[in-house]
Formats: sequence, C-alpha cells, structure tokens
Amino acid sequence: MITLYVKTGCPYCAEVLEVVDELQIPVTLKNVADPGVTEELIDIGGKKQEPFLIDDETQTLLYEADVIVDYLRSRFEQQSQA
Repeated sequence: MITLYVKTGCPYCAEVLEVVDELQIPVTLKNVADPGVTEELIDIGGKKQEPFLIDDETQTLLYEADVIVDYLRSRFEQQSQA
C-alpha cells in the first residue's frame, strides 16, 4: 500500500498527484489539513514536509516531489503500459 501525505494548494503535491493519476497508482491520501495528520506525518517521517510518500511493500519513505516522482515512475511506469 502506498500512502501519500499532501497539503491542499501545494504545487509539489500537485506534481506528484499528476503522476499518480497518470500511472493510475492506487494510493491512500492523507491531507495535513485533517485533524491529527500533521502529527502522524511528523511521527513517521520526522518533519512536517509535504509531499511525503510511504510504500509499505518496499519499506520506502520519501520526501521531495522530484524524488517521489522518479520513484513512482521507476516502480509503476512499466505496469501502466502493460
């Protein structure tokens, strides 16, 4: 399962979400505007920064939109073309 922490209006989050939609990746979205989500993000990742990705299958934790996009493309792009 992939979990993506985002913030409404964040252009970096929007960039990641475009790739999620393009590659049709099933994700659980968590918005830091929702109660308790910021605290959860800090507990898991260590800082309040969005976007933040957790991939339970590969035990991957990532910050930075460009890094997340590269990861998603390398992991899912071939699957979406099949």
